[in-house]
Amino acid sequence: MKIEKLIRMANDIGDFFNAQSNKEIAAEGVKKHILRSWDPRMRREIIAYCQQDGTALNDLVRTAISRLEQA
Repeated sequence: MKIEKLIRMANDIGDFFNAQSNKEIAAEGVKKHILRSWDPRMRREIIAYCQQDGTALNDLVRTAISRLEQA
């Protein structure tokens, strides 16, 4: 899958959870959604992108992905 599509999907998930006032809970929601819904290849690609650049990801998604790296 192209990284642009993964970025768009991740940011869409982040936009949904960004409505949560507690950003810690929101980041955890993004992380759990990606763990549940994305296959391992997709997760590896978005993690690698975040480690290399990550500038197209919103802040909430970058936080969630950094936690995803540790999961």
